[in-house]
Amino acid sequence: MAMPYPFTSLLLLLVVPFSQAANQSPLPLASLPAVPTLPLLQALQTRAPGSPGWQVGPASGQPLRYMLNLYRRAADREGRPRRSHSLGTNTIRLVQASSHGGQPWAGRWYLQALTYHMEDQPEAEHLLRATVVYLPSLSLAHGRLLCALELLVADEASRVLLSPTARPRHGWAEVDVTPYLVLGNSSVGSLALQHVCVRAGRAGGHDALVAPGHPFLLLYLNDTQAGLAPPAAEPHRHRRDTGTLAHDLPNYLREQGGEKSDCSLRPFPVSFAQLGWDHWIIAPHRYNPRYCKGTCPHLLRYDYHAPNHAVVQSFVHQLVDANVPRPSCVPYRYSPISVLMIERNGGILYKEYENMIAESCTCR
Repeated sequence: MAMPYPFTSLLLLLVVPFSQAANQSPLPLASLPAVPTLPLLQALQTRAPGSPGWQVGPASGQPLRYMLNLYRRAADREGRPRRSHSLGTNTIRLVQASSHGGQPWAGRWYLQALTYHMEDQPEAEHLLRATVVYLPSLSLAHGRLLCALELLVADEASRVLLSPTARPRHGWAEVDVTPYLVLGNSSVGSLALQHVCVRAGRAGGHDALVAPGHPFLLLYLNDTQAGLAPPAAEPHRHRRDTGTLAHDLPNYLREQGGEKSDCSLRPFPVSFAQLGWDHWIIAPHRYNPRYCKGTCPHLLRYDYHAPNHAVVQSFVHQLVDANVPRPSCVPYRYSPISVLMIERNGGILYKEYENMIAESCTCR
């Protein structure tokens, strides 16, 4: 049975050309047609502003710049993950710290107690690794501000100085705190640190008391929800060469080269700005899932990766019963897409969604 390609009845921008997206008002979700949405938009809609639990607006400053740099290392402009720069997981969550108020400055010293809350992490997200990111050194007009982190343990009665796991990268240092967040088979709901800095500089120099940015917590997670599992190795597919079904049908293959097919990938770009989502989806700026369209050829060569069932179906259509439909042009291989977004609590989330971009077509 011929199946329609998966994006014909799917949502959006067929009513407004993509080239006009920048000049159009966002389309309210309530006014969209009652048809299934694109898979990625379905996944993102549960995180959009207005969904249950949304509290604050976009993040900014050092955490946002850090996550943008991470995203650009990990994905291209279209959001495809760069396998040469794999992050080793499909989800990274940046958790902002809650400060305990008070005056942090005491002479040359800066002391700020911070707490990171993680009680609301989804059950499907399994912690692989956790690091705290901070700037160990900041330039001042008359010197430098040197900083370190202390872990507060035993109801903050004792402290452990935390050492960076490697040399600072682009000024940033990371401290591995995974052992302090995982006890046995369970995860701790919060992490308490103290941010300690001291002004170092020339005698007599004076700098304004500018507070350094708060360190932030990065959670490297494996999201096991459907469509978000780490990509599995593709099963080995054999070319249909001599001895396989198609080559056992001489009459079927009598036509050398076959009919030229226009079964191919077609673009289907969606702009997040047009949806009114560009203030919380940081990257990429658009989503092009693409789809397959066109007529399948009479001769299904091995480069179409068509299964033997499609070969038989095409053969039956041509030589036995024209009422049996020809195989349909459908996607054969998909790639994931990486999305960087603001979370409802003001945190920043990097997530890879599997099987979201069609990369090639086949006939089935």
